[in-house]
Amino acid sequence: MADPSGGRSAAAALLEDIALEYGGEPGVDWGTMFRGPGLSIDGKIFAFLGREDRLIVKLPRGRVREALDSGSAHVVTLGRRTLKEWIGFPYNEADAAATAATWHHVAREAFEYVRSLASEGG
Repeated sequence: MADPSGGRSAAAALLEDIALEYGGEPGVDWGTMFRGPGLSIDGKIFAFLGREDRLIVKLPRGRVREALDSGSAHVVTLGRRTLKEWIGFPYNEADAAATAATWHHVAREAFEYVRSLASEGG
């Protein structure tokens, strides 16, 4: 659903709100990633808005499996390939508050995970 004041979706507005949390973090950039808005740290993407207003984040495989098993998220595919460390969390317009809480939490998890990979050299 478009935001009447800016013509952007509620999901895009939520991601912009989340991005504000990382304004003071060194190495964090906001920009277009895979045709949607997203966040990266030291050039490595950790969260972006995917098709169908899903927040796509990079998380450890065990955490991805946990989210899939709970039914709270969906696999992410690139062509025919399922990405093992990427997962999509849908925007639920009927429960925007719960979506916001989930997205803020998983974005933070993704940020911490990708930052740790960068410090390990990976």
